Amino acid sequence: MEQKKIDRINELARKAKTPEGLTDEEKVERAALRQEYVNAVTGNLKAQLDNTYIVDANGHKTKLTRWGEKEPK
Repeated sequence: MEQKKIDRINELARKAKTPEGLTDEEKVERAALRQEYVNAVTGNLKAQLDNTYIVDANGHKTKLTRWGEKEPK
């Protein structure tokens, strides 16, 4: 996610705390930016976990599997 969008999220968060608050358009923009941010963080975490291996005491690598998936043989 671009730094410009993160700065805009922070700007809207500060404005929401003021007595004037956010307009309806700004609330919609904030919700969309927040969802985009959550999607970016989730995607980055999934990509990192997809490239993670568990190393046992004997030095054998086992690829980390997703919850509920069976380990490949």
